[in-house]
Amino acid sequence: MRPRLLLAVPAAVLPLVLASCAAPADPPAPSTAPPGTPSATGTPAATGTPSTPSSPTATTPPEPRDPSPVATGLTSPWGLARYAETIFVTERDTGRILRLDGDRAVELARVGDVDASSEGGLLGLAINPAGDGLFVYYSTARDNRIARYPFDGRAITGDPEVILDNIPVASIHNGGQLAFGPDELLYASTGDATERGSAQDRNSLSGKILRLTQDGRAAPDNPFDNEVFSLGHRNVQGLAFDDSGRLFASEFGQNTFDELNLIERGGNYGWPEVEGTQGSDSDEFIAPLRVWRTDQASPSGLAHARGSLWMAGLRGERLWEIPLTADGTGEPRAHFADEYGRLRAVLGEGDSLLVGTSNTDGRGDPRDGDDKILRVALG
Repeated sequence: MRPRLLLAVPAAVLPLVLASCAAPADPPAPSTAPPGTPSATGTPAATGTPSTPSSPTATTPPEPRDPSPVATGLTSPWGLARYAETIFVTERDTGRILRLDGDRAVELARVGDVDASSEGGLLGLAINPAGDGLFVYYSTARDNRIARYPFDGRAITGDPEVILDNIPVASIHNGGQLAFGPDELLYASTGDATERGSAQDRNSLSGKILRLTQDGRAAPDNPFDNEVFSLGHRNVQGLAFDDSGRLFASEFGQNTFDELNLIERGGNYGWPEVEGTQGSDSDEFIAPLRVWRTDQASPSGLAHARGSLWMAGLRGERLWEIPLTADGTGEPRAHFADEYGRLRAVLGEGDSLLVGTSNTDGRGDPRDGDDKILRVALG
């Protein structure tokens, strides 16, 4: 596995409740990416040419503090997006798209053909830079799909259009994250849908990160002349761009290693041939930046803020901070371990984060007010 080190940093209504509390940090994970010589590539700009990241400025690591609920009483929130000053949320199990509006959560739409059995349902959410399209990733009984809703910046203004379908679906490993890149293209993560070998098949949509135009076509400079941007993924549920335009992904491992990867155009991340740091002497596969035990992480949402990546842990029940440094990543630090239960969604907001819990998804232990969207100040 080719070692990969980072070169440089970059309408229903629900009650809302405000409160404040704090929680101690947890010790960092001991595991790291394997040593080796990094390859000099970056995240593509609109032309597909790798961008040159800027060097980071040394700063004091941000200290998360004062989590306060922005919304409570939600049902399995999954996707988080922001446009202007307004926050939007998807609920996996209900199929609802919500706007958080002062002291209310307003239902904008309900996706009618969502199949929320097991790990499927209404998943990722993204709003295009122009603010005229709201995109969702969701499971039906026969496939996973991406749809675009017409949008005016606050409300959905018409019926959805499915822009990509026939993404393989299964009870588990559906991927589901959406993010717009600095190239204004839509990036989507898919799982292997339990067909492990499909992750290595360039012509399959499963086990991939896809790169699409806003009408669902393959971006014209994609590496394999189809929708596929990178391959060899088991189940990516977190995508985040840093200030230099680099794309990072958080990925569920099988039984041992969860991963944080820096995504390269056409890169092969090894699944199912390798997991974590296995096969690190191979030039065929790209090794992760960091690995965790699955009981420490089981990662879902990923965000970039204040020079660090922030990764939500489901089974790990904690928020991981991964500093980005001039030659890789700093030692990860865990925050809020066991304080709020399963953490699913993360969204950067400048000097704060939004973090969504996932305790009502059938695998957690619901606590008072669950599920919640928390605002976490970065000191």
